[in-house]
Amino acid sequence: MTRSSLRQRLAVAGIIAVVISLVFAAWGLSLLFAAHVERRAAGELETQINQLIAGIERSESGELTLATPLADPRFNQPFSGLYWQIATREQTLRSRSLWDQSINLPSLSASEGLRTIQQVAGPAEQSLIAVARSVVLPPSLGSVTITALVASERQAINRATRDFTADLMPYIALLAAIFLAAGWLQLRVGLRPLAELSRRLTAVRSGEAERLGTQLPEEVRPLASDFDALIDARETELEAARKRAGDLAHGLKTPLQALLSESERLHERHETASAQSLESIVGTMQRHVDRELTRARVATRAANASSNTLIVCQQVVSVVERTPSGAVLDWAIRIEPTGANAMSAIDAADLAEALGALIENAARHARQAVCLAIDATMHNRIDITIQDDGPGLPDAELTRLMDRGARLDESGPGTGLGLAIAREIAEGAGGALVLQNAGSGLIARLSLPRAKKTLPSDKTRPWL
Repeated sequence: MTRSSLRQRLAVAGIIAVVISLVFAAWGLSLLFAAHVERRAAGELETQINQLIAGIERSESGELTLATPLADPRFNQPFSGLYWQIATREQTLRSRSLWDQSINLPSLSASEGLRTIQQVAGPAEQSLIAVARSVVLPPSLGSVTITALVASERQAINRATRDFTADLMPYIALLAAIFLAAGWLQLRVGLRPLAELSRRLTAVRSGEAERLGTQLPEEVRPLASDFDALIDARETELEAARKRAGDLAHGLKTPLQALLSESERLHERHETASAQSLESIVGTMQRHVDRELTRARVATRAANASSNTLIVCQQVVSVVERTPSGAVLDWAIRIEPTGANAMSAIDAADLAEALGALIENAARHARQAVCLAIDATMHNRIDITIQDDGPGLPDAELTRLMDRGARLDESGPGTGLGLAIAREIAEGAGGALVLQNAGSGLIARLSLPRAKKTLPSDKTRPWL
C-alpha cells in the first residue's frame, strides 16, 4: 500500500472492514440457523415423546407395552438416527432402531418436566440430541416411575447447517460486491473536496486563480483559509522586501553620484587611472543594485502578468541591431506554428531584460548570424531558443556560467551578472534557462509558462 495515498489507505481499510464484517455475519447467521434447527428438532421430539408416553399400556402379564407405535418408519430401521426408549427399574422398552442397545441418561426427577439434552452418545458412535422426561404413571398403570426419551442424530442438523452456509455464500459475495461498490462511491464522493482543493492549488500555482476561496466543505475550509492567509502574508513580505530594496537603491544613489563626481575631478586633474578605477567600482555597484531591484520586481509581479513573446523579441533585437556588435550580424526570428498565440506568463519588462542579456551575449560571440526561434506548439509553455554561430563553450564552462558573477572572459568589461539575472527572471516566472552547445555556436533556451486567463478563485466546479 502506498503510504502517501489517502485514497488507497481508505480503500484497503474499507475492503478489510467489509471482509471481516461479512465473515462474522456469515458465521453468526450459521449459528442462528443451527440454533433454529435445533429448536425445531427439539419441538418435533417433544411432540413424539408426548405421543410415546400417551401410548403406554400395561399388558395382561403386568408388563408395560407401547400400544400405539410412533408413526415415523425410522423408528423401525436399525441405527436410522431416530430412537425412543422407556426405562423403569424393572424393564426397558426401546425402538427397533436401537436394536439391542440402550441410551444412557442422567437421573431425572418427575418434577423437572421435559428436558432437552444437546449431546447424547447413541449407537454406532452417533451424537444425538434428545428430549427426556420422567413421569409417574397413573394407578391404572401401576403408578410406576418411567423415564421416556426420544432422540435424533445431530448429523442431520449439522448437514442442514452446512447446506444453509453453502447456499448463503453467493448472497454474501453479492452483498460484498454491493458494499464494495457503495464504499467506492462513498470514497469517490467523500474525497472529491480534496480533489477540488488540489485543483484550486494548481490554479493558484499556475496563475489561473489568486486564492483558494471559501466555497469548500467546512472540513477543508480552515485549510484553505490558512493557505490564503499564507499567500497574503507572503505578498506582504515581498512588498516589504521590494520597498526595502527600493529604499536601498535610493539610499545608494547619492553616494554613487558623489563618487562619479569625484571621478570627474580626478579626470580634470589628469589622474585617469584612478578615475577609471573608481568608475569601474561605481559601475559594478550600480549593476548589483539594479540586479537586486530586478529580483524584487520579479518576485512581486502579479500572477496574471503576460506579454507577447514575439513582439518583445522583435523589440529587443531591434535595439541590439543598432549596437556595433549587432549591426554586422544577420538576424532571423521565426515562430512555430506561424501566427501562433505566443503569450507567456511574464511581465514584458522582465522578459525584455532576460532576452536582452541573452541576445547581447549571442551578438558578442556570433560570427555572422543569430537566430531566434519561438516554439508555441506546447500546451503549457513557450520555448525561446537563441542560437549564434560562434565558437561555443567548453562543456565544463556551461554550468559555471550560470553561477552568480561567473564570466568566461575576465579581461573584458561587465560584471558577469547577465546570465544569472536572466536565469532568476525565468525561474521567478516559473520557467527555466538552459545553455548547451550546438554543432556550431551556443544555444540558450528560455522556457516560460504560457499565459492563462485569470479566473476568480471561487468560480470552480462543484465538489458534490
